[in-house]
Amino acid sequence: MIKFAINNNINYTCVAIASFPILVDMSCIEHWTRYLHERKFRMTPQRLAILQALHAGGHLSPSQIYARVRETGMTEATVYRTLNFLAEHGVVYPSHQEGGHLTYELSPAEHHHLVCRVCGQEVTIEHARLRFLLDELEAETGFHAIGPHITFFGICPLCAARPKPLADSAD
Repeated sequence: MIKFAINNNINYTCVAIASFPILVDMSCIEHWTRYLHERKFRMTPQRLAILQALHAGGHLSPSQIYARVRETGMTEATVYRTLNFLAEHGVVYPSHQEGGHLTYELSPAEHHHLVCRVCGQEVTIEHARLRFLLDELEAETGFHAIGPHITFFGICPLCAARPKPLADSAD
């Protein structure tokens, strides 16, 4: 682990996970460390490694996270247990992607996603934009705590504008 500063203001740690370095904004890790400490939990090496893997990018499946942290000696079972702990305590959001695939994302704030079924492009939607709709759904259906993380699937404008291939016709 190598610590250094960029622009003399922000401290970073360079960690080699799965044979590539990841730059981690220390204020992010410090935030989650404080968050856990306030709830009487420690920032264990396993939690730190998983947070660093998630900080590097997007929605990752447990197996993708394991691939990034396995060089630390962590087992796949430990990855699953740690992800469950982090999700239960609001540090990461679990999300079921198309086809029911479970992924996790670091949770800076409640948000939702639009995902293109063709190319996979993702658009983030602020939670506040859907709050009224979610409140209305809770009132109408009686369901409470409608997920803090919802993924909508559709087709993005670029994919929708592409010409459709002609179907073979049997004449």
